[in-house]
Amino acid sequence: MTKITIIGAGGFVFPFRLIGDLVSFPALQDATLHLMDLDAGRVARTARAARELVAHHGLGVEVLETTDRRAALADADVVIITFQVGGVESYKWDVEIPRKYGIDQAVGDTVGPGGVFRFLRSVRAYEDIARDALELCPDAQFINYANPMAMATAFLNAKGLRTVGLCHSVQGTTRMLARTLDVPYDEVEFVSAGINHQAWILEFRRRGGEDLYPRLREVMTAKHQRGVAAGDLHADDGDHSEAALAASNYEGGNEQVRTQLMRSFGYFETESSHHASEYVPYFRKDPETVLEYIPERWDYYEICLAHDEQGDVDQQLEKLKADLSPSVEYGASIVNAIVTGVPAVVHGNVPNATGVISNLPADACVEVACLVDGTGVHPTSFGELPPQLAAINRTNTNVQTLAVRAALTGNVEHVHHAVALDPLTAAHLTLDRIAEMTDELLHAHAALLPESLRPETASAPAASAQDAGLEARPALV
Repeated sequence: MTKITIIGAGGFVFPFRLIGDLVSFPALQDATLHLMDLDAGRVARTARAARELVAHHGLGVEVLETTDRRAALADADVVIITFQVGGVESYKWDVEIPRKYGIDQAVGDTVGPGGVFRFLRSVRAYEDIARDALELCPDAQFINYANPMAMATAFLNAKGLRTVGLCHSVQGTTRMLARTLDVPYDEVEFVSAGINHQAWILEFRRRGGEDLYPRLREVMTAKHQRGVAAGDLHADDGDHSEAALAASNYEGGNEQVRTQLMRSFGYFETESSHHASEYVPYFRKDPETVLEYIPERWDYYEICLAHDEQGDVDQQLEKLKADLSPSVEYGASIVNAIVTGVPAVVHGNVPNATGVISNLPADACVEVACLVDGTGVHPTSFGELPPQLAAINRTNTNVQTLAVRAALTGNVEHVHHAVALDPLTAAHLTLDRIAEMTDELLHAHAALLPESLRPETASAPAASAQDAGLEARPALV
């Protein structure tokens, strides 16, 4: 019997939606789901909904819940990580401190100062998980859904865990493009490669050979013009696991940023214009420029504050009772392919140590098509990205690899280096101001940082991530 462990299972609705995906596959309908979170009330909420779903569909899935990480990891075949250390309380500092210095992040969870510090305050939890997993389930396949995706996945692999990182930006973007061109999604073929939230749609074709890129460039340029706002858009709630049916204020409605990137560099990018604008120095110069490219603000921190967690789980439960179908997420497809041996293709985040993308650094974490079978996840060898795209990616892998190096070595200077090299930060601040901002973030997050990265004036940390309750916070994926 397959044992699937979810660490951070008490988080916002995403862990429960993932459970729905898992139990929708017949080969997994006799699995054991071991749900772990340090918050007993949160994990109990998810477990109750999971048991109700399993009972409704008459499945043989066993649902266990625990606050004991070691018990959850023992003999696990697959471990899924989905948590945010510090919750919205810490997320507040990620966005509000940089904003005070003029760095306005619409998301701030995977890149820039917000992304760096979301990763660093998670390091102690990742270290505890890695130490226990290498003892209790050394052969397990790890699936990481926690942001910042590239930094977290790179760190977990560096600690010896066989980890693939998953996102839904490739699925969401390619569906949006097909919808925009009025082409059924099952008739589309595409090639995508790059890094998480900044991968590139390198080919976009109708099955049978028609190159859709000429029409894509024409349609997107006409539809998404600088300073012109779209109206009557669907309001987005931050949950992107389902296939969108229409343009929203998150994706597809106002895509001036991604359209301009395509016009300037040749290819369409895989993350929303809101988030994509944080990865480059061009669009968030001042409030007026932001409004020209992003006419309607989408603020992930504000969305997270507004979540009705119990209500969202209840709503998702009723939907899955009525229709037990998988979402667009890749996680359950990976588990099914490992269990059955039936191959699947996903776009995953993996180490570039073997030169999967040959013109990105070997210590980068890259996002490419991967073949999954009974032996695990196998990245496909992509080769070279177009040089201008690799150059853009490298401006962000610089930040990611330095943050990971800071965590692995305990060298706090690399934290400063990582933030100073962020393209958006460097476009706004002098080095002295960046250092001042970084010091303020180090002090704000001190209680959750590894001891080696904590300012000398900060108080002593808790004995471990387990004692500190770091995994009990809601996942925001």
